[in-house]
Amino acid sequence: MRNKKLILLALFFMLSSITPVYAEKGQGSSTIKAEPSKYQVPGSVLSITKDNTYPNPTQDIPLLQPSELTKKLIDSSRIKIENPDLIRMLNESSINSTPFALGYRAIIYLGQWPLNYQSSETAPNWEYQKINTNYFDNRGTETPYKIHYVQESQKVVNGGLTAKIPNAEEVKKMMMLKAAEKTRLPLSFETVIGAGTKKDQVYNIPAKRLGYLYAYAPAVNEKGKVTYGEVYIMLKGYKKFLVIKNVTSQGIGAWIPIQDHVSFSFTATDRPR
Repeated sequence: MRNKKLILLALFFMLSSITPVYAEKGQGSSTIKAEPSKYQVPGSVLSITKDNTYPNPTQDIPLLQPSELTKKLIDSSRIKIENPDLIRMLNESSINSTPFALGYRAIIYLGQWPLNYQSSETAPNWEYQKINTNYFDNRGTETPYKIHYVQESQKVVNGGLTAKIPNAEEVKKMMMLKAAEKTRLPLSFETVIGAGTKKDQVYNIPAKRLGYLYAYAPAVNEKGKVTYGEVYIMLKGYKKFLVIKNVTSQGIGAWIPIQDHVSFSFTATDRPR
């Protein structure tokens, strides 16, 4: 009888431990639903690439391909190296072996560099900065009035890092590369909307109403961690490899405007704003 009780008790604990597993699987499967990407441009945001009276230069940062020597040096490091400027410098370096290299040893100090950037969050703000307001008072009529977007004055929209950090320009390049890779959006730390830029999309102001058409420059908020280190090239006989010392990490954020895009918000009201 005692053995039966022990068996039943063991069976009870087995079932009680198995049940939550199935419950977790069920919950997990319900969350695996195709959701719209948070980087998908909403309908209220329009491209002005062809309409902008100010031609913004393309801000694409080319991905440098490391040379054979640079690749070997990067692979020899225990710390990941992604800094395009450091890769470019290594590409331009030339280290020749000598037949008398046996026993040869040298250390070349290249300085302190931001080595890589790890992104933890990339979030678009479609109304990052207001750049224009088109307004019409239609309160004295009985018929609707149509308005459309016209940029009244040139507007420069700047992004930037949220804190001071060493080698800021190099860090900005790495952050923009990661944000552009994740969002597939045209990003730039500076974008200009020229005066007279317009879109043909019409917004109707009802009779006896005031109409406000607000225009905003969107941007991406990028957050993550940058890793710094002192970089040395070690020459030991015929071997060449990188040594990274005094490695440190620092959290950093940045606002990066989305180039040649405008977000619109239309309001019709009976009272001035």
